[in-house]
Amino acid sequence: MGKPAMHNNPLYKRLLDHLRTAVLLVDAKLVVRYLNPAAEMLLSTSAPRAIGSPLPDYFFDDEDARQALQGCLDDGHPFTRREAHLQTQPGQEITVDYSVTHISEPGFEATLLIEMQSLDRLIRITREEALIHANQATRALVRGVAHEIKNPLGGIRGAAQLLERALPDPELGEYTRVIIEEADRLRKLADRMLGPRRLPRVEDVNLHECLEHVRQLMLAEYPNRIDIQRDYDPSLPDIPVDRDQLIQVLLNLVRNAAQALIESNREDGVVTLRTRVLRQFTIGAQRHRLVARVDIEDNGPGIPEDVRETLFYPMVSGRASGSGLGLSIAQSIMSSHHGLIECESVPGQTVFSLLLPMEQGRVNGESAENDSHSLDN
Repeated sequence: MGKPAMHNNPLYKRLLDHLRTAVLLVDAKLVVRYLNPAAEMLLSTSAPRAIGSPLPDYFFDDEDARQALQGCLDDGHPFTRREAHLQTQPGQEITVDYSVTHISEPGFEATLLIEMQSLDRLIRITREEALIHANQATRALVRGVAHEIKNPLGGIRGAAQLLERALPDPELGEYTRVIIEEADRLRKLADRMLGPRRLPRVEDVNLHECLEHVRQLMLAEYPNRIDIQRDYDPSLPDIPVDRDQLIQVLLNLVRNAAQALIESNREDGVVTLRTRVLRQFTIGAQRHRLVARVDIEDNGPGIPEDVRETLFYPMVSGRASGSGLGLSIAQSIMSSHHGLIECESVPGQTVFSLLLPMEQGRVNGESAENDSHSLDN
């Protein structure tokens, strides 16, 4: 009979308990003998529940993982798996890098040391930073194009007006009116491409009041056609935002969800409005003490896979009737509030999440000339 396992040594245990890396020790039968607090947090379990139980099945996400663990026991060769997806609970998946090392010291029981590093936060930060940078780059490009479109439109319109006055046949004025009307239409499109161009008028706003306002508008717009449910966190305090711009964003997202349900002819279609408070949450590379999260969820057909990655780019839309500007402008509004819009979509569930910092004095805006324009995706 070997000596007690090394993790029962008070010094070793104290060192392991203070590591920020998740650590598990399993015996030769793959029964968990120890896990440190970091592993408890990562795996959403507790030491009393896990110790003495076989290593959970989610470590064997494929046959190669099982063979690698057995091979490490048999021949002592360590191995590492990158970006492994572990289902720690039903519906809860984590992404980790984990390394397995065989520990075999004279007088001690054979043990496998499993070290895990969570990648979810890093992956999310990287994705959010890419989304923010892409939005900034595309907005700058679109605004440049919009300005170049607007510059000659005034000349075209003015020339058409002068030509209309000089025409000998009044019936020919129909053609100049077409030119004028199309020039006006292009100018409006260019204005919408420029997006919000005024500083946010920040004040403390009740987020639930804004959501209720949008809910009533949508129920009036689609009477007896959609079911809008609420799941609010009553502890959510007022947050510093521009109320009008926030309502524009919410209205755009809720309308998109409602239209997706109506176009798919779902009789049991539901839009859910959900609010939560997130603590010590990172948006991009910036950590915030408190963040308000608003989810607009629908059980429609989902967003086509070919547009999910570019959904917030200008002129990209998942609907045949969409202009592709609404989500781009909405993302720009959130950016001016140091916030972000994220999207997760699978068939039967699409969730747009608004993330807004709740700290005072964190909002600034972009250069302003006119009021922001209405959104329509």
